[in-house]
Amino acid sequence: MRLVSVGECMVELSADPDAQGRLRQGFAGDTLNTAWYARACLPAQDAVDYVTAIGTDPLSQAMLDFISGAGIGTDWIRRDPQRAPGLYLISLTEGERSFTYWRENSAARRLADDPAHLVTALCGADLAYFSGITLAILPPEGREAFLAALADTRRVAFDPNLRPRLWQSLTEMREWTLRGAAAAQVILPSFDDEAAAFGDADPAATAARYVAAGATEVVVKNGGSPMAAWCDGAPVPLPPVNRLQPRDSTGAGDAFNGAYLASRMHGASLPDAVAQGHAMAARVIDHPGALMPMECISANTAGRVEPIRGNV
Repeated sequence: MRLVSVGECMVELSADPDAQGRLRQGFAGDTLNTAWYARACLPAQDAVDYVTAIGTDPLSQAMLDFISGAGIGTDWIRRDPQRAPGLYLISLTEGERSFTYWRENSAARRLADDPAHLVTALCGADLAYFSGITLAILPPEGREAFLAALADTRRVAFDPNLRPRLWQSLTEMREWTLRGAAAAQVILPSFDDEAAAFGDADPAATAARYVAAGATEVVVKNGGSPMAAWCDGAPVPLPPVNRLQPRDSTGAGDAFNGAYLASRMHGASLPDAVAQGHAMAARVIDHPGALMPMECISANTAGRVEPIRGNV
C-alpha cells in the first residue's frame, strides 16, 4: 500500500515548556502532519511519500532530513534555489491554538510548477491526500495543474481545512473548496470551519453538502462534539466521544485524519476508523506542537492506535 500526501511543510515555532520566554523550532504543516500520523499507524511495508517544494538552504535540508528520518519518502520533494520554507508561530490560550504566518515566498507555493512531476509522483498511489491549504497557497494555474494531476489517482482524500486569510475572498475559497472536493472521494471537514464559511446548521448539513459534490465518504470532525458521517449513499451512526481539555490542540485534526485513513486503507469499518482517529487526536492534544515524536506513538499493523503507559 502507498499513501501520497501533497502540501506545505513549514518551520514551526512554539513556546518551549521547559524554558520560559524561549521558542522551540520544529517542522510541521497540515498535510505533513497527516502523513506523519499515517506513517505511525501503517505497517512498515507500506509506503508514505510526501510531495512539496523546499529551498536549497540549510533549514530546508534540515527539514528534508527530518521528514526522511520519520520514514516518510522524500524522493518527490522538489528543490527551489530561489525560495525557502514558510514559517509559523503557535500562540495558545487555554490549550486552543492560533497561528501567525510568514509564508509569502514559501517554496511550496511552486509545488505544482512541474505538472509532469506531480503526475509521476502520484502514479501508483493507493491513496492521495491533500487539503484546502494545498490549494490556497498555489496560484490559480497551479491549482488547475494540481487537480488535473489527481485525475488518474486511484483514490483521493481531501480535508478542506478552511483558512480564509489565505484566500482573496470568501467566494474564491468556497469555489476552490468545492472544486477540490469534486476531485476526491473521501472528505474530512471540520464543522466549525464549515459553519463559518458555508453557514451549515449542523455536521449533517456539512456531510450532505459534500455528498452532493460527489463524495462517497464524508466524516465531519467536531472537536469532541457529535459528528456526522456518510458512506456509500447512507449516513453512518457514530457513538458519542468524550470532549477533552487540550494542552495544545495544534495538529489534532491532522492526527485524526492520519489514523483514520491508515485504518481505512487496511479495511477497518468507518466507525472503527473514527475511533482510531479519536484515539490518536486525544494523544496529540496532550502534547505540545503538531507532531508527537514517533517513539511516543505505538500502532500495530492494522492501523490501530495502542495506549502507551507514562507521559507523552
